[in-house]
Amino acid sequence: MRYTEAGYLPIDNNAAERAIRPFVIGRKNWLFSDTPKGATASAQLYSLVETAKANGQEPYAWLRHALERLPQVISVEICEALIPRSCSLTSPR
Repeated sequence: MRYTEAGYLPIDNNAAERAIRPFVIGRKNWLFSDTPKGATASAQLYSLVETAKANGQEPYAWLRHALERLPQVISVEICEALIPRSCSLTSPR
């Protein structure tokens, strides 16, 4: 009923449901994480992928870029340059 009081609010929550759809679909896959460490690793990877998407990066390209450069990081500034919101990827290989 809130949307009837404020005309700028959407009538439905389709945008929110579309945003969580990958999580809901992935949930079935997580049933096969048979250890707590495996589940934690899956959650961390999922978090990285969704963060890349939210910042307009193609997840695979960004992960490859970041993971290739991470071993050479020697300062916080260089590490911060690898996060999706700060990273500007050059042409893909």
